Amino acid sequence: MKAVVCKAWGLPDSLVVEQVAAPVAGPGQVLLDVKAAGVNFPDVLIIQGKYQFKPELPFTPGSELSGVVGALGEGVTNVKLGDRVIAFTAQGAFAQQIVVPAQAVMPMPPGMDFDTAAAITLTYGTSHHAVVDRAALKAGETMLVLGAAGGVGLAAIEIGKALGARVIAAASSDEKLAVCREHGADATINYSTEDLREAIKAATDGKGPDVIYDPVGGIYAEPAFRSIGWRGRYLVVGFANGEIPKLPLNLTLLKGASLMGVFWGEFAKREPKANLAAMRELMGWLAEGKIRPRISGRYTLEQTAQALNDMAARKVTGKVVIVPDA
Repeated sequence: MKAVVCKAWGLPDSLVVEQVAAPVAGPGQVLLDVKAAGVNFPDVLIIQGKYQFKPELPFTPGSELSGVVGALGEGVTNVKLGDRVIAFTAQGAFAQQIVVPAQAVMPMPPGMDFDTAAAITLTYGTSHHAVVDRAALKAGETMLVLGAAGGVGLAAIEIGKALGARVIAAASSDEKLAVCREHGADATINYSTEDLREAIKAATDGKGPDVIYDPVGGIYAEPAFRSIGWRGRYLVVGFANGEIPKLPLNLTLLKGASLMGVFWGEFAKREPKANLAAMRELMGWLAEGKIRPRISGRYTLEQTAQALNDMAARKVTGKVVIVPDA
């Protein structure tokens, strides 16, 4: 089979696509024919050795996918041959086939297409864990989303609206903010042309947001945190800006505010039942039309480096997917 292979830590252009041995499902495992694989910002970091964990070289990147069950290992009873499924894995999704533990597989809802199925696990899982579980956002509260046009940002907007909150979207261009409004944002801030603190103040009548969702980090973190409302919750989701900010801790005291770390992968591993319940709620919202994953691009295996470069350059709105057999 064909797979994307990372042989040494480096930038996306160092990846290669080559023929590798097809995997075999062992006891408790499922072989999947990959139909689509979601591309996420952590993929850019993992191939450079800059993520929270480092796979052993060589490896195939990619952590979320949709596909069809092609073979069952001994003892697997939760799926059958030919089932259309969604899976989340540590690595290996950017390939024509993958073997995953049976418990990492869940059925695709009827009527869902493979691209959407590959785009919902990590981004919506992360944002649900952040907004619902960590911040406990309530109806009537206000949430500010930084980097709002990216995959997790749009997911956060939609989840905030599903909960009955007011959502302010902040992004770097008017084009990106138009996408945010399409997904439910009540107000928008262009932090490339506007003073972020003044814009937040104006958008919240001086009260500040109850929750700030930050997958960006860098230069936007401190002015955003200085603008947070009393008892506000600041969600540390990631650092797409490339810089990990250093916040003065006296700000938490002055605002009675909380800094909350969001690491969905670890949450899913440590609290699988809670994660499954979150996924069920997300699938319900999807069926009701409350969430609508935006797929803005499809790439072949040979175009994986371009997909990751576009992700790193923050050219992506919503999600993009790798389609191995395209």
